[in-house]
Amino acid sequence: MGDHFEKGQHALLNEGEENEMEIFGYRTQSCRETLCLAGSIFSFGILPLVFYWKPAWHVWANCIPCSLQEADVVLLRTTDEFQTYSRKKVMWICLSALNSAFRLNPDNPFITDEESIINRAIRKPDLKVRCIKVQKIRYVWDNLEGQFRKIGCLEDWLSSAKIHLKFGSGLTTEEQEIRRLICGPNTIDVEITPIWKLLIKEVLNPFYVFQLFSVCLWFSEDYKEYAFAIIIMSIISIALTVYDLREQSVKLHRLVEAHNNITVSIYGKNAGVQELESRFLVPGDLLILMGNKVQMPCDAILIDGSCVVNEGMLTGESIPVTKTPLPKVDGSVPWKTQSEGEYKRHVLFCGTEVIQAKGACSSPVKAVVLQTGFNTAKGDLVRSILYPKPMNFKLYRDAIRFLLCLVGTATIGMIYTLCVYVLSGETPGEVVKKALDVITIAVPPALPAALTTGIMYAQRRLKKRGIFCISPQRINVCGQLNLVCFDKTGTLTRDGLDLWGVVPCDGNGFQEVHSFTSGRTLPWGPLYAAMTSCHSLILLDGTIQGDPLDLKMFEATTWVPVEGIAILHQFPFSSVLQRMTVIVQEMGGDQLVFMKGAPERVASFCQPETVPTSFVSELQIYTTQGFRVIGLAYKKLEMDHHISALMRDQVESDLIFLGLLILENRLKEETKSVLEELISARIRTVMITGDNLQTAITVARKSGMVSESQKVILIEANETTGSSSASISWKLLEEKKHIACRNQDSYINIREEISDNSKEGSYHFALNGKSFQVISQHFSSLLPKILMNGTIFARMSPGQKSSLVEEFQKLDYFVGMCGDGANDCGALKMAHVGVSLSEQEASVASPFTSKTPNIECVPHLIKEGRAALVTSFCMFKYMALYSMIQYVGVLLLYWETNNLSNYQFLFQDLAITTIIGVTMNLNGAYPKLVPFRPAGRLISPPLLLSVILNILLSLAMHIVGFILVQRQPWYSLGIHSACTVQNDTISKLTVSPTAPVKNGTNGVFTSFENTTIWFLGTINCIIVALVFSKGKPFRQPTYKNYIFVLVLVVQLSVCLFILFADIPELYRCLDLLCTPVLWRVYIVIMLSSNFIVSLVVEEAIIENRALWMIIKRCFGYQSKSQYRILQRALANDPSWPPINQTSDSDMPECGRGVSYSNPVFESNEDQL
Repeated sequence: MGDHFEKGQHALLNEGEENEMEIFGYRTQSCRETLCLAGSIFSFGILPLVFYWKPAWHVWANCIPCSLQEADVVLLRTTDEFQTYSRKKVMWICLSALNSAFRLNPDNPFITDEESIINRAIRKPDLKVRCIKVQKIRYVWDNLEGQFRKIGCLEDWLSSAKIHLKFGSGLTTEEQEIRRLICGPNTIDVEITPIWKLLIKEVLNPFYVFQLFSVCLWFSEDYKEYAFAIIIMSIISIALTVYDLREQSVKLHRLVEAHNNITVSIYGKNAGVQELESRFLVPGDLLILMGNKVQMPCDAILIDGSCVVNEGMLTGESIPVTKTPLPKVDGSVPWKTQSEGEYKRHVLFCGTEVIQAKGACSSPVKAVVLQTGFNTAKGDLVRSILYPKPMNFKLYRDAIRFLLCLVGTATIGMIYTLCVYVLSGETPGEVVKKALDVITIAVPPALPAALTTGIMYAQRRLKKRGIFCISPQRINVCGQLNLVCFDKTGTLTRDGLDLWGVVPCDGNGFQEVHSFTSGRTLPWGPLYAAMTSCHSLILLDGTIQGDPLDLKMFEATTWVPVEGIAILHQFPFSSVLQRMTVIVQEMGGDQLVFMKGAPERVASFCQPETVPTSFVSELQIYTTQGFRVIGLAYKKLEMDHHISALMRDQVESDLIFLGLLILENRLKEETKSVLEELISARIRTVMITGDNLQTAITVARKSGMVSESQKVILIEANETTGSSSASISWKLLEEKKHIACRNQDSYINIREEISDNSKEGSYHFALNGKSFQVISQHFSSLLPKILMNGTIFARMSPGQKSSLVEEFQKLDYFVGMCGDGANDCGALKMAHVGVSLSEQEASVASPFTSKTPNIECVPHLIKEGRAALVTSFCMFKYMALYSMIQYVGVLLLYWETNNLSNYQFLFQDLAITTIIGVTMNLNGAYPKLVPFRPAGRLISPPLLLSVILNILLSLAMHIVGFILVQRQPWYSLGIHSACTVQNDTISKLTVSPTAPVKNGTNGVFTSFENTTIWFLGTINCIIVALVFSKGKPFRQPTYKNYIFVLVLVVQLSVCLFILFADIPELYRCLDLLCTPVLWRVYIVIMLSSNFIVSLVVEEAIIENRALWMIIKRCFGYQSKSQYRILQRALANDPSWPPINQTSDSDMPECGRGVSYSNPVFESNEDQL
């Protein structure tokens, strides 16, 4: 259609978001609709089928372009590389029903807020709203802005003051009804798709349509047996697919079913407190939360009181989280950006469970409904399952090209067939049948089924290992992984933390370590009080529940509440802020503030004189040992302030540093061996954690991610401040032995110079989330270079984890992500392969979930992925050869206006190829990971050469057999001295090759050419299967696939038995002629020669990796992958990596931005 649009016809929907789409306006035209209807009738339903496959064609054929304001149909196109089209009808919502009930005045705003989207969406005076529904989300037409806007949520521009003012006392009944009608019901409604719908959708797949065409053609040619076989296989395949889809639909329906049947209490402006079903909730409603264990039916902003919530559904971690009310801040700043850190601490998310609700001053807990239905957090999770990110793995694109090549080959064969049969004087009907037959021979209908079986077997093997997959096509992608990112806590290290000790400090510095294992209790004081009160623990059903770290800290105090402390207010922990703060009241004493968090962050809020001068070195002593370190601080609060009026920045200032809490986080037993296995296979490993950078570096060293001989270069980037521009510095960290320093044996020292061995492979970059953010914004040209050796990324927020994965993808890496589900959901979805170690609901967004909570699943996945990928290539090659063998044989016979009989076809198609297709895929994965990957593309030189050479060998053998048989002395004389059984039938059938006798049963001509071509083709199919069945280094050796070997032995034995049997009834059934024994020996010699040459070519050339590396060097081939190009550039750059340097963002070499394309599921590297 081009990029020229009428004014107002084109716009962007969800601009800047993950689900961004282009939207085009169209108006239906009656004359075009009539023409399309006629076309549908005259094409016997083919045109509607094409329109079903291509929604854009349907719109272009039936409609004319127009502005979006006038459109009755819109065409949507995704802005990603997939460019997927979808068609939606514009619908109207009429408010006339409400007019009679509330007497709406068109001249007045319907909603109290005049700037509300709802007010701008209502068309006056007819009181109608135009809307579309895309992927379960409703969009209404904004008459003022002239664009479609998302509805079902409060506007982002609202400030906290406006939220309190407009929604703090509830909505009027009139407003509720208007919002209810326009926003739609608050339901996450996933219907159980009817079986007939699933069936129709599956049957209309282009593959099954082609099969239907093939079956109809075969029935017309009386080739019933194979037609029935294909029908049975298709029915089984369709039934299994429909069953799986139905099961998924039922599971998803059950997952959200309870959400739609919750009774809630809301406060109305006029009606007061009332109970209603949650599906009637609208954005802006004032929720009243009472009691414990309440399921949230929507997203809501907490405006009064506090809540303790279980967010396991979202994060995968069943740890209670404390939610605080949105502060009432004057000003027009949007509520999400008004305060430092995350706005999420004020939001109660849909699907989460409110464990405890505490009102302020005996008033109820109040929350304003923020989002409803599929706009909510749970709705978004469900939508990610309903509409998964499409895959664009190059294997599948190459498969389409491969099929198109076969179609092209079939077209040549059709033209040849038409010429031969028209010149021979055949009837037009027979000529058309023969020509169409060539298509079903050249394009094997069993190909998709054969490929699917390979993935099914791999999925079954993974299931046995406790690895579950919701996206089977991604198994092949696992075979291409060359970089795996790991979360640290709970993934590389154990979940549980053991409290090792506490290091108190006073004005003179740090004191001796207080070890909790010694049995001594910590004396009462501010440090003790901080440990007993600065946490988010709750007492639920008689047990203390909360964050494991908080629990360990609290239990270590063995506190008996004699000295009374009451928590008055809590600023909960935030991964962005890296701290939590509480205000407490000592019974009969002062009000105190306690802070706990990342030591560096806590120290930054303290009075400088209270932070020991040895703070940095003391912190390094423990972090280099792999300990997790928490900083503690406190201050006395002035009594003249009301607690609720205090802002967080007022509370968190001028603190007194108390000391360091030391916790031990040990590696999981399997971690080191798994990482060693991946590194030895040249698969990059990267750590992405929210923990301290020094701790992360130590864990990286202990786990083997960074070896003892490799250096770590610390990168620190600072944001622009005042007159100084953003800067980046590079420091080399060196591990040195340190004697008797608090019983620790090592610490990290910053080295000033760099040795010659700090080139590629011998150094790793380490940086934190803050530096990553600054580099992304101000040093974009340096980011790809840093990522080439970036191994340790600490203090990373969930959003930064996703961004990092995407940046690696831009460098053409195939990225895997392994996490425990907590804060990793975004990265798990973004990665090519996401592996969740959590079985919480959050893991449903991840393609793979492991029941075994350690990283052993990662090498298993890669091995199975590589095996599945190689299996796919084997099947492609085999199916290509099988179709070409049959194609060549049939075209040679067409030259003599001859053909294979139905039973001959049936034997090749069913008894040989189908069974081989099912058993060839049974090879398991090879137990060792080799340091190279299988080819990722069908059109790589070795694979193409293999197919072409084998086709040429088969073609040569068939032509030689075809010509030689015609030159045999017995060919024209009809002498059959070799036949042990003589009867009239055989004699009659072989009187003269120039005038063959027609067999009455099948209507096919029997001849010596037919017999020779059939034996050569049938046994060649078995030979090719053996040659193409790959074993090491990616799959188990072929001889270990016992069923496949047995099948080949039985098939070959049967074929040789038929060749040498001389059984007239058998020959008659298969429409074969008896030939002299010497000619049968010639056939065996030709097949043996073909097998030997094919095997030598495959093993000595195609599978000879060393040879291909030499060829690549000779031709100067270099990989076009971005990371390979960068590797070559950095290897030749003597100034890289820079050490003991600081660069500013205004320097030309640092400030220049570089644009990269994101290939998602592609790799430009041709692996051999």
